Amino acid sequence: MTGPEPRFGTDGIRGVANRGLTAHLALKLGIAAAHVLSRHGVDRHVVVGRDTRLSGDMLEAALNAGLAATGCRVTNVGVMPTPAVSRMVVLAGAAMGVVISASHNPFEDNGIKLLGPNGRKLSDALECEIEAALDVWETLPRPTGAEIGRIVSSRELVAEYVAHLTASSAVTLDGLSLVLDCANGATWAIAPKLFANLGARVDVMHAAPDGANINHGCGSTHPGGLAQRVRKNGADAGLAFDGDGDRVIMVDAGGRVVDGDRMMLILAEGMRRRGELAHDTVVATIMSNAGFETALEDRGMRLVRTDVGDRYVAEAMDAMGAVLGGEQSGHVLMPRYTPTGDGMLTGLRVLAECRATGKPLATLADGMETLPQVLRNVRLRDREAWKSDATVSALIGQAKAEVGHPEWVSVRASGTEPLVRVMVQDRDATRVDRLVAGLVLALAAAGE
Repeated sequence: MTGPEPRFGTDGIRGVANRGLTAHLALKLGIAAAHVLSRHGVDRHVVVGRDTRLSGDMLEAALNAGLAATGCRVTNVGVMPTPAVSRMVVLAGAAMGVVISASHNPFEDNGIKLLGPNGRKLSDALECEIEAALDVWETLPRPTGAEIGRIVSSRELVAEYVAHLTASSAVTLDGLSLVLDCANGATWAIAPKLFANLGARVDVMHAAPDGANINHGCGSTHPGGLAQRVRKNGADAGLAFDGDGDRVIMVDAGGRVVDGDRMMLILAEGMRRRGELAHDTVVATIMSNAGFETALEDRGMRLVRTDVGDRYVAEAMDAMGAVLGGEQSGHVLMPRYTPTGDGMLTGLRVLAECRATGKPLATLADGMETLPQVLRNVRLRDREAWKSDATVSALIGQAKAEVGHPEWVSVRASGTEPLVRVMVQDRDATRVDRLVAGLVLALAAAGE
């Protein structure tokens, strides 16, 4: 049985594979996207990659068929991290990139995200054009004869991507002992070789994908096992990637988790010291911890906040010329080096700061105090009904007034899962717990 077809969210189209996100939808999306490309008069060369999910083969075949049926040349690069596909689009001069992945979601889900010729996610406007074309896909013109597109498989650009990572990291890892958690995802083959070739002694976890074990109790959303292994090995640090490799969460030698906020603070301090941090500004979302904001201010820097989603961080960075931004989840943006978040590059740049300062990760990560912050996910039958509920609206307003910082309270529907996410942070942990509990109860009542 199939469900309703998903549409574009904050990170492409996601849904349960073969239920909402079907091969039929992938075929239609390929046709619609190719049609929009032709309407804009660009060379219709598309680079397609995927993560290790079982459903990736099915969706890849259908999507590629739709692209070729509308005249696109498709270069199929197979299992590849999202940032690798992003870089390959730029290297190949392609018109578009496609990544078939649901990132950190469980393996039953999958997703399709589209990248522009600059290697970054398509604009909302272009996604709207493609959605409109989806609605009339059967009426769209199709070429015949020699105008039908070709599909070729190629891994030729992998070496260039790895060389780019190596050059951009500007670090040797001789003498370092690292543990890598590859989440049984798209980094499983590249990351161990990359870090070992830079000189590190590497212990690898969760690098045996079977199509169903991606993100299962491992990776950036489950760093507990990595922390235990780092302590057991006496390693200097650990790195946990997500399923498509655009995020990383690090662990210091003591097993303490170093999240995106702490990594961005480490990077910001180094960049400012070298005169590289434009406007002394870092861009992050409303989910970043208030302690990160305070730590930046104490060092003469500032934090600009955006809505949740790396695309909104990227847009704000473009608008103000910022060179560092990201999310607490470990999705860090450094456009000087790469068009999109790259977990391997982020980890390497943080390790480069350790080498530059002569300090271990644990010492650099001590640069901020984490203020009390609670996130709760509420699963509702109708995840939109709360928006018009007077009780919920009043409680949100009261919570913002009580903490004194409106951006420290967030209630939003997830863009990738059927959830409403509640986040409250403040210096007073008791207040945070009380406000979150009240909001969760009100949301549950509104969603009944």
